[in-house]
This record gives sequence, C-alpha cells and structure tokens, in this order.
Amino acid sequence: MVLALAIFSGHTLDQLLHSYGYAAVAAFVAIESLGVPFPGESMVIAAALYAGLSHHLAVLGIFLCAAAGAIVGDNIGFAIGWFAGFALLARFGPRVRLNEAKLKVGKLIFDRYGGRVVFFGRFVSILRTYAAFLAGTTRMTYARFLLFNAAGGILWSALYAFGFYYAGAALQKARGPFDIVAGVIAAVAVVVFILWLRVHERRLEAEAEEIYPGALAGHLRR
Repeated sequence: MVLALAIFSGHTLDQLLHSYGYAAVAAFVAIESLGVPFPGESMVIAAALYAGLSHHLAVLGIFLCAAAGAIVGDNIGFAIGWFAGFALLARFGPRVRLNEAKLKVGKLIFDRYGGRVVFFGRFVSILRTYAAFLAGTTRMTYARFLLFNAAGGILWSALYAFGFYYAGAALQKARGPFDIVAGVIAAVAVVVFILWLRVHERRLEAEAEEIYPGALAGHLRR
C-alpha cells in the first residue's frame, strides 16, 4: 500500500488512465495479483467508468488487459510461492504461530480444494492477493492452477469491465453498500473457516501428518 500511495501522490486513477491507458490497467491488476496489496480492482472499475464517460478507451481492451494482468500476475505470484514460499513461511511463520503442522494442513487443503480456492479467491480481496502465492507454496499442480486461475481471472475481468462500463452510474452508486455487504460476507466466511479449522485442527493435523509424514519439505514437488 505504501507503493500505491507513492504512485498516487499527485495522480488520480483518471490521470493515470489518461497518461498510460491500458498499460495502467494491466500493471495495477498484475501487481495486486502477484502478492502486493494494491488497488487493482479499483483501477478496473475506474477504467470502465472512464471509458464509458470519455470513450478514450475501449471496454474490450480494458477487459483483455485486466484478464492478462490477472493471469500474468498470478503466475508470477505462483512462481514466487513455488521457489521461495516454503522457505519464507518456515522462517517467519512461527512468529504468527504458523508451524510445520499447520503448513501441512494448508497443503492438504490446497491439494483437495485448491482449484476452488484459486477460482473464487479472485473475487475476494485478501485471497486475490495471496491465493496464487499459497498455491505455489503448497506445490499445487501447475496445469490445474493455470486452468482455475485463467477461468477466475477472465470471469472477474469481464464482470467488472463490462459491468461498470454498461451500468457504471448505477453500479458506482451501489458500490459503497455493495462493498460493505461483500466485506461483511467475506469477513464472516473467513471467521467461519477459522473456527472450522480450530474445531477440526487436531484431526486435520493428524490426517495431514499421515499423508505427509516427516519433514514437509520432502513432500513438496520440485
């Protein structure tokens, strides 16, 4: 977010769009997708509204650039997770009580439900930023990751680009309440998931240990 503030100093999203056009859309979405908290979603919305009002950009170009940025950014995030994620989590995870047993549970979840996490994570702000990194860290099969990543990125880009282009004024007015409702739903979902993990923590850890006995590093495909 500090990086975003540095870029925004003296610039609005409209000014960035006027100066850099489609490249700004692709860059913002890619930066957010590779694991950096960044307003990629806001840029797509601003670009769609800007195109609808000024007609200086084409909505098809916005959609294509947003989809490309999402897919490319997520693939970079996946690669970072694949080559450095486990080392980073193993080193800094214990500071937030993320030990190897919990990392094994994370791998178990991604092995079973990784496709759904990657696809639906595109529509949830926190997961949109970190899902690709976690998929790479847990060594999700790349072909499976790419399939669900591309599907989620394309659908998300289409909904935001075409939705805000054709119904921009109405959606913009509804965005505040929608963001609040979506945020509450996402927060409740996260809390429910955390509570579910706590209730089943011992069972999941035992199951993960049975599937990945010994050091987790030995079970990560390279």
